[in-house]
Amino acid sequence: MTPSSPSPEITLRRATADDAGAAADVLLRSRAAALPTVAWPRSDDEVRDYFRDVVVPHRETWVAEASSADGIVGVMVLAGDEVSQLYLLPDWRGHGIGDLFLALAKGRGPGGLTLWTFQVNKPAHRFYERHGFTAVEYTDGGGNEEREPDVRYVWQP
Repeated sequence: MTPSSPSPEITLRRATADDAGAAADVLLRSRAAALPTVAWPRSDDEVRDYFRDVVVPHRETWVAEASSADGIVGVMVLAGDEVSQLYLLPDWRGHGIGDLFLALAKGRGPGGLTLWTFQVNKPAHRFYERHGFTAVEYTDGGGNEEREPDVRYVWQP
């Protein structure tokens, strides 16, 4: 599917235990495509185990399905007022899925939201800024397990 193709019908729903592997694969494929220079401290299998054992059963995890796809094309994890993860399959960027996820997050966190992204992820900066988020803190990466400089964004209604 190309960005010029008509956007398919997208459904957002809470993840179930059966979605954990596919949701982890969305994260892994997205990171590999968007952040090739970031050194990841966990193996793919460790990420899949974490999604299966921690993220899906214990976090507010949402998935996106497209009518024209066979499976999950996006994942978002909320932790209170934090968007702790938002990833899309590379071919599914530009179809409004991130917009839908953020609208859902804002509805569930009407008092405001926060999130972190890496400083090298300029497309994410543009995306979040377009949605009203403001960069409020830049770090050298000493506080994250990747040791990658990051930026904290805040959205206030």
